[in-house]
Formats: sequence, structure tokens, C-alpha cells
Amino acid sequence: MKPDYKEILRAFLPEKALESVYKTIVDERIQLRITATRSTRLGDFRPPRQPGGAYRISLNHNLNPYQFLITFVHELAHLQVYKIHQNKVQPHGIEWKQSFSTLMQPYFELNLFPPELTKVLKKYLLNAKASSGTDLELSRCLKQYDKNPQKNPTLEEIPDGSNFVIAGGRVFIKGERLRKRYKCQCYHSKKWYLFSPLAEVMVLNTE
Repeated sequence: MKPDYKEILRAFLPEKALESVYKTIVDERIQLRITATRSTRLGDFRPPRQPGGAYRISLNHNLNPYQFLITFVHELAHLQVYKIHQNKVQPHGIEWKQSFSTLMQPYFELNLFPPELTKVLKKYLLNAKASSGTDLELSRCLKQYDKNPQKNPTLEEIPDGSNFVIAGGRVFIKGERLRKRYKCQCYHSKKWYLFSPLAEVMVLNTE
């Protein structure tokens, strides 16, 4: 028996977006892949491997429905820009920003986003970034709708000077905030790294 792709999508999307997203996937001949969690990206777009082949979009499986939809449209904008410009423009340049904003409009018309998220998302789309995760206001708003609420504190919630562990086991010392990110030192290598205030961390008890 062939899998019911629409029903699979239903588990990841807001219900009001299901028909539109499914139709887009079919019409654009998109090969959609739902992946394991990736710490460096929420999704990505790949052109066809050969002329006439399928466009490829992958999305992380752990995104909440609103974030899944926004990320899908983000990657769909890359697809639309690629069809017109190939690789002749900047990946997140004005062409992509305009396409992303235009492609989001039908979903605003469906009134599927909560009012607060609608307001923050429209503001973000005025000058969208390469990753929605770099917009702290949008990230905070989206976190409210996560499927599995966070179990660990975020970096901005722990005191300066705290020792904390990230995925992979490396230990860092929380330093000062530089505009939008925290400057933190790796305990072993003594090298400095920048972290998002919303990075989930595990605090080490140093008592």
C-alpha cells in the first residue's frame, strides 16, 4: 500500500495549511524529506540532481506546526528564486526576501496564525533573515507552540559566569552579551564562541 502523504503532512502542519502545502508539493514536483533534528538548520532546498528532476526540500521533524509551515515557505521561496535566476543571485538577497513575503500572504489570509505570532511574523518579513532563528522576537514567539516544551533553561536565563554544557558534551562559561548574542568561552580550549540567548543549555553545579 502506498503511503498517504497528505495524512503524513497533517501531523506536521496547521490544519488550514494542509491542502495548500500538499497542492504546492504536487504542482512543483517537490521531493519532500522530513529529517532528524539538525542543530545547524531547520530545513534546506536543493535543485534537481539532473535536468527535469525533482526539486528537493528537507525539513526537521521536531518543528512545531507553525515553524514547519514557515520553514517550508522559506525553502519554497528558494525554489521560486532558483527557477528564475538559478544561482545568479544571493541566496537570501532581495529576490528571496520578496518571494518569501509574497508566498506567506495566502497563509495570513487563512487566519491560521495566532494574533501575536501574526504580528511578529509580518514584522520579520519586512526584512527576513537567512534563518528565522536569528530573529529573537520571532523565535521566542514560536517557542510557545513547540510540541515538546523545553526541559533545560535558555542561556539568557542563567547567571553570567555559569558553567554550562551543550549537545555534544562541551563545557562553556557564560560571558557578556554582545548585541544579540552571548560571548562564551570553551572551558577546555579557552576559545570564544557566540551563542544565541535562546540556546538551551544544561547548567553544571559548581558548588
